Amino acid sequence: MTTPPLPHRLWYLLGGRLPQKYRDWVLHDAARPSWLAWFAVRTLFRMVPLTTLITVGLLLGLDAPAGLALACGGLGLVVGVYFMLSYAIESTEYRVSRYGHAHGAAAQARKARDAAKDAARQRRYDAAWRNA
Repeated sequence: MTTPPLPHRLWYLLGGRLPQKYRDWVLHDAARPSWLAWFAVRTLFRMVPLTTLITVGLLLGLDAPAGLALACGGLGLVVGVYFMLSYAIESTEYRVSRYGHAHGAAAQARKARDAAKDAARQRRYDAAWRNA
């Protein structure tokens, strides 16, 4: 697996596309334990400039009261992040499939990564509740 250099990773974090030679790294990124946190960071990097622009536009363009403009910008940020995180799994699968992996590859990789922990958890559950 080839790790992209820092400028490429920053571009990827901002929503850009990496060259195809980093396709295995993209799958690794989508399957690591902190994938949802990084998805949230990517979402914030996309949403904050847009909501800032809306807030400034309300303040300067429409001469709205500062409280109203900040409330509108803040609500737009909250709603935008909510909807982006609601579709985090689908968005991640789509991003991985754009690099040539099968749809569902990231979920399979996460499931394979957690298989040993899940089996141990199931054994503890069975020992505590099934054999009582």
